Amino acid sequence: MITTVQSGKKPFAFRLDLHSGVPVYRQIIDQVMGGIAAGALAGGDQLPTVRQVAVDLSINPNTVVRAYRELEIRGVLETQQGTGTFISYKEVKHDEVERRRQLDQLVSEFVSRAGSAGFTLEDLLEQLQDRQNDTQKNRR
Repeated sequence: MITTVQSGKKPFAFRLDLHSGVPVYRQIIDQVMGGIAAGALAGGDQLPTVRQVAVDLSINPNTVVRAYRELEIRGVLETQQGTGTFISYKEVKHDEVERRRQLDQLVSEFVSRAGSAGFTLEDLLEQLQDRQNDTQKNRR
């Protein structure tokens, strides 16, 4: 399930994972925020209409409205009546509570997916430790 965003940069697409346990509106929010952080979305980029996202992802339009509205409240999106919904030019800062919530959500999803693939928490910790060691070696 994919819908693309009109952007002058790299292509950006919404993707839903209906087995992740993360609500769909939350996935949309997280993907927009991730797209901004990764540089795939920038100020002025137009998002698809609520209707288009709902049709492309086969979800209720109210779900998209909820995600877009929350992003507007945060100052991430701006809706211009008759023109569309755009990524704001304002730089959005995350407070520490939001950062911790987001990290907790990512870790929970990561552990859940790894567990369903047959990996233990010890397997994950070992792999993460190896990654950290490799990163530290590369910095030297």
